[in-house]
Amino acid sequence: MLPRDVAKPKAPDFPEWKYQMTLKTLSTIMVSAALALPVTPAMAKGHAKTPVAKPAIERTASGPTAIIASTAMLPAGSRMLYLSGSTASPIDPSKPEEFGDTATQTKSILTKMKAQLEGMGWSLSDIVKVNVFLVGVADKGGHMDAPGMNEVFKTFFGTTEQPNKPTRSTVQVAALGRPTTLVEIEAIAAKAP
Repeated sequence: MLPRDVAKPKAPDFPEWKYQMTLKTLSTIMVSAALALPVTPAMAKGHAKTPVAKPAIERTASGPTAIIASTAMLPAGSRMLYLSGSTASPIDPSKPEEFGDTATQTKSILTKMKAQLEGMGWSLSDIVKVNVFLVGVADKGGHMDAPGMNEVFKTFFGTTEQPNKPTRSTVQVAALGRPTTLVEIEAIAAKAP
């Protein structure tokens, strides 16, 4: 608060009510600003009885056997990383149009994604959302091979080594960039502050 003995402006066109209103406005702004400031651990030292938990990403699954999370909630201030859609690498570089079946392509993509994340100091455990695009295959009657994709997916997520499961959407599309491309995966990763 401002002290009461603050010198009033000497201007003749500055009436007492404006002066009082200015003091009240400044006082309100100062109190509001003080209330809006976060309490830092250094400020709270000695005042807090229990340690403050570090913010974490919260994930929920619909059941213990679910291979994906049904929700992921990020705390304020989380860093986010968006990974563009990725497709499989050729099984044999000398045959650039051969990518394998849905399971083979899924493994190729997730392996590349893992390497890309690790190269940036992130990991698959940081992925919170995945979008999977699958092309229907002839041996499944034109339907997408979701079981083939899921078999590989659960070797990368929800494992003993990497227990985090991302949320996920999987959709069937008519086609992707190349005639033999059956899978494309994009992801969002996040790190809590």
